[in-house]
Amino acid sequence: MSMAVEALIALLILLGAAFVLIGSWGLVRLPSTMERLHGPTKATTLGLGALLIGSMIFFQARLGVWTAHELLICVFLFITAPISANMIAKVHLHRLRTGAIVEPNSIAGDPPHPGGEDDWATFEAPPPGPAATAADR
Repeated sequence: MSMAVEALIALLILLGAAFVLIGSWGLVRLPSTMERLHGPTKATTLGLGALLIGSMIFFQARLGVWTAHELLICVFLFITAPISANMIAKVHLHRLRTGAIVEPNSIAGDPPHPGGEDDWATFEAPPPGPAATAADR
């Protein structure tokens, strides 16, 4: 293996490890659910992608064989992480609007208010009163 390939592999592994560490730290330390979503869905996903690409390059340089497993994991990860984060965010906003949960103070500011200009991409809160039936949903 040449020195340039070893340097590239080391760079990808260090970069990936740094992103995973920062993303995991954000998941643990950020105060609100919406802020905690960014750690695993942004930084950790990029970190795992860099680690997997470094692994692909290592095995190609060492064994001379391309492995598609790491590439398939990267594709699956980059497709599913944003979709799952979007679904979690929508459920969280809906639960905030219905009053099912109370969010702690956040460095990002107040959550969107129903009926305002920042009312986006989620269901409307049910009308106040008795619990909504399945037909009302």
